[in-house]
Amino acid sequence: MVRTVSSAAPPSRRPAAPSDEEVRLWYENALGWPTVPGVPVRLAVGVRFDVLDVPAEAGRAALERLGRSGGLGRGFPVALRDGRMRLLVAAGSAEELPGLLEWLDWGALELDLVAIGAGGLMEAPCPPGAVADGDGGRGDGSGDAGPVARPLAPARDGSQGAAVWLRPPEPGRGAEASLPTLSAMGTRGGARGDRDVPPDLVRLVNTVATQAHRVRLRRACAAAAVRADGQPLAFS
Repeated sequence: MVRTVSSAAPPSRRPAAPSDEEVRLWYENALGWPTVPGVPVRLAVGVRFDVLDVPAEAGRAALERLGRSGGLGRGFPVALRDGRMRLLVAAGSAEELPGLLEWLDWGALELDLVAIGAGGLMEAPCPPGAVADGDGGRGDGSGDAGPVARPLAPARDGSQGAAVWLRPPEPGRGAEASLPTLSAMGTRGGARGDRDVPPDLVRLVNTVATQAHRVRLRRACAAAAVRADGQPLAFS
């Protein structure tokens, strides 16, 4: 009797999602970003970065426009959660936002734009790369590469409202160098988006505010159209 052997490979097992402790260690050791106790893992805002929180629709339009006009739409970290986009900017930027909006003539308008600064928290998206128990396995030629990084499972897809990275930070203690900052205003590098010069916060805020205003107007017009469709016709 001839025995047949199936050549089909066994189904691959999906890697288990990283534990909360692995996520915490990745942020604290690979990036040097402080977290706060508790589950889910949350990042302390205002220490290494601040956050601009806008509707995802407005954020995507702003990044696309900035990318077309000079590269500012690329480089700095961006996260998504529950229809909101979180743009990471230099620490201290949240304090500058009200005055900046006034200076840009946006102060009199109601914008769905929230700045999160010192004392605020941000849910930590699942790291996209690897957990490191030391310096992130930077291998920077210093002679001390640190422990070998362990692979992490793929980032969550956000289907249950979990925060995800649209554009993750690069591991290393210099991640803040990519964050938009007010000090880059007027610099040639800030306009071009060069890697050695932080992007211009003023240009970012103005573009995001413009797109947030457009989204608000579109939603208001759509709501008005729905109300008008529900009204009975008036005959004279």
